[in-house]
Amino acid sequence: MSRLERYIFIGLVSLIALAVIVIVAGRWLVRPPVSPEQTAPPGNITTTTETTPARVVKVLEEGVDDLSGYPYQRVLLRVEGGSLAGQEIEIEEGTVNVISSERLFGVGDRVLLVREETCIEGTCYDHTYISDFVRTVPLVWIAAVFVGLILLVGRGRGLRSLAGTLLSLLVIFFFILPLVKAKHDPVAVSVVGSAVLLLASTYLVYGWNYKAHAAVMGMILSLALTLGLASLFASWTHLTGFGSSIEESSYLALELGPDLDFRGLVLGGIIIGALGVLDDICVGQASSVFELANANRDLGWQRLFRSSLNIGRDHIAAMVNTLLLAYVGASLPLLLVFTIYQEPLWYRINREPITEEIVRTLVGSMGLILAVPITGLIASLVARWAVRQETRTTE
Repeated sequence: MSRLERYIFIGLVSLIALAVIVIVAGRWLVRPPVSPEQTAPPGNITTTTETTPARVVKVLEEGVDDLSGYPYQRVLLRVEGGSLAGQEIEIEEGTVNVISSERLFGVGDRVLLVREETCIEGTCYDHTYISDFVRTVPLVWIAAVFVGLILLVGRGRGLRSLAGTLLSLLVIFFFILPLVKAKHDPVAVSVVGSAVLLLASTYLVYGWNYKAHAAVMGMILSLALTLGLASLFASWTHLTGFGSSIEESSYLALELGPDLDFRGLVLGGIIIGALGVLDDICVGQASSVFELANANRDLGWQRLFRSSLNIGRDHIAAMVNTLLLAYVGASLPLLLVFTIYQEPLWYRINREPITEEIVRTLVGSMGLILAVPITGLIASLVARWAVRQETRTTE
């Protein structure tokens, strides 16, 4: 290992170690400041919420409402935890809220029961309803099948990829989200978190080698350009951050205050969303270049670069379409809602929820397109330099 490589190695290890320390101590480091003035809610209103598991023991009534055409149901539940443990209570579904046939419960189904108690001037009112199914067991089995397939097909590298996925979840839930919740800049937090993710996961999965170095450098530059484009286009199209979900945005504004940077949340989501696809593109480009360099050690960096562009064009065509379909799939209900509006298509695409998805898709696609020549050029130079170093060593 050369002196330059040793310096790079020490720097990256120090960065990853610092990130791990921040993640571990994240909850202490990001404690939100306590407001000096705490006022009671107007009218002395207090609300307590309790969520407990329950099991359906009997379906008392079931049918279709004559006016709405939607199904309704009346079920008897046995509460399995909380303050109502052991009690049997009757719940109506579909009379106040709208449900579909997939929402109908059967005997033996486990559900989440929510009990809300609101007290106004000493007088308390209870509201109990079914929140959702208990899906823990199916989710565990699905995750087990996923892990099994990864280990069966990927073996050692698959195990390292699972470790990288676990690290990604730790960074997201113990670094990015707590810092954003504590009112830190969502863009800066997302950039730092993404940098930690790409460094740690890439070297964890692919090892410490020239190919990984080239892929990391390509990802960093591509991510920086993606951030610049996202910031420019979000400002240009006047995105406010309230377009994704009115319900979610209103809840965040209510809980975290009006000073939360909602546009920054949009930009941070674009960065994190693009990172996963950039990882695929950059590693694929770097791997292709190094395979070509190993197959023919006489190829110059210009020839390697041209070959990487030819390979990358096919990759771009597939990945851009994949990215578009992923965003459309995630926003399919929203798109369906907007097709109901009786207004010209040109007006519809100016609605912020639609504009936000368009900007998200186009910026992510631009980042992918730019990643191909950037990573290809870096990998070509690094691969050619590595071949020269190996040739000198053997001589």
